[in-house]
Amino acid sequence: MKKILNSKILLSVLALVLIAAMALGFAACGNKTNKQEPDTTPMQSTQPSSTEEPATQIGQGEKSFTFEVTDKDGGKTVFDIKTDADTVGAALLENKLVSGSESEYGLMVDTVNGVKYDYNADKMYWAFYIDGDYAQTGVDSTKIENGKTYSFVATAA
Repeated sequence: MKKILNSKILLSVLALVLIAAMALGFAACGNKTNKQEPDTTPMQSTQPSSTEEPATQIGQGEKSFTFEVTDKDGGKTVFDIKTDADTVGAALLENKLVSGSESEYGLMVDTVNGVKYDYNADKMYWAFYIDGDYAQTGVDSTKIENGKTYSFVATAA
């Protein structure tokens, strides 16, 4: 009888220790935020960076905006674009700065400034930004606003 009582006490103590350890583990994990932001950590590139080059002037038209391309190394290529197109996607397509495929969500850009990523193979994609903020619209549905900066950033999944 004494042996059974000691076993029950030992099991109770072990259960309490296990519960305390689990609570500490969950508390340590609770400090992390769960943002849905893409990882823009620069990765190794096979293409040269171009952070020091001045903006390239492209196109003609009444509307103008800045277009920036940030490569895997963090190098930036800047274009000053003039166009009569209504959307950023149309302006970039007409100047052959982006390409991709149509989907139910619009243009799925896989190539920017001649650099193509296949998400399934590379685990890389082009993230679209407006004035430094992750875009809430697709490139082909984003209306051009004069003076804005639109960007594509090479992003690791």
